[in-house]
Amino acid sequence: MENDAVIGQVMKVLLTGASGLVGHAAMLAVLARGHEVFALGHERMPPLPIAAMAKGRARALQADLSNLHAVERVIFDYYPDTIINAAALSNNATVEAAPELGEKLNVALPRRLAQLANHLSARLLHLSTDAVFDGDGGPYRSTDMPSPRTLYGQLKLEAEKETLREGGDYALVLRITIVNGNSPSGRRSLHEKLFAAWAAGSVTPLHTDELRQPVSSVNVGDVLAELVDRPNLHGLFHWAGPDSLTRYAIGQALLKHFGLPEDLINPCLRKDLPGGEKHPKALEFILPPLLGKLTTKPTPFAEQLEELVVPLEHQDWYRQTRRPGMGAAGENQPIRRLVQGRDF
Repeated sequence: MENDAVIGQVMKVLLTGASGLVGHAAMLAVLARGHEVFALGHERMPPLPIAAMAKGRARALQADLSNLHAVERVIFDYYPDTIINAAALSNNATVEAAPELGEKLNVALPRRLAQLANHLSARLLHLSTDAVFDGDGGPYRSTDMPSPRTLYGQLKLEAEKETLREGGDYALVLRITIVNGNSPSGRRSLHEKLFAAWAAGSVTPLHTDELRQPVSSVNVGDVLAELVDRPNLHGLFHWAGPDSLTRYAIGQALLKHFGLPEDLINPCLRKDLPGGEKHPKALEFILPPLLGKLTTKPTPFAEQLEELVVPLEHQDWYRQTRRPGMGAAGENQPIRRLVQGRDF
């Protein structure tokens, strides 16, 4: 394994999307490595660990990320050594509902960040997605030809090209898969969205013919934090969890883990749901060469489940609904569990 990490050097890291699922996890991981973080949110101020704020090592910022002049002001105010871009409209439905905003956040923002990073000789770590592939020819290497099915995937692919072209050797694009974890809002990850649907009385249809490779938000955060210390790495890489599961199998595992009734989900095929034809059949990644270059390793799905907590707003519903005699997985764990065990 290559190992020319920068040891002991405190970096100024500006992180966009710090109030989101992966952005928040990355912020905590970067702080745990001893760096200084400027956490930038789009619609709301990112939550920060109190200890890091008290030590002056974390600052929360807010700016309209669709306004590139506002983004430029923030960057030139703080002159970061590294920029992590975890901001995006992160699914096809939101992009199709607001395509102009999708282009601004998913393409124009990373393009400008890459230009500014190159100008400042700063690293740019940009997050992309498995949705740049059509799902018919995997598992995919980072060198395989993309063919997105959706507008979201098309915009993310364009952003990859712009980021690498404008950022040059300062830019790294990290494609990731569907993300498990606990978001600051309690509404962003797969299990949080399922809890919202179940609590509202919905039985959720989940595909049995759509294969995904779920990854832990904590694990992605640790990867990004390690990459901050690895200035030798640039270009395009893949990262995912080690297990491939259908959406229905993921749902079944969540129900078992939280002790919930099995009839909260129904099996279905992609063709059974409106727009289901846009869902790729199988989005799986081949992780080398990045896997061999990092000390961080992928988190198995069983361990990802242990990280999950019941969203606060649905805990009353959960207490009333979980099966008698079953454990209360995640119910009494602190919502800021990700902060535990890390010295800020």
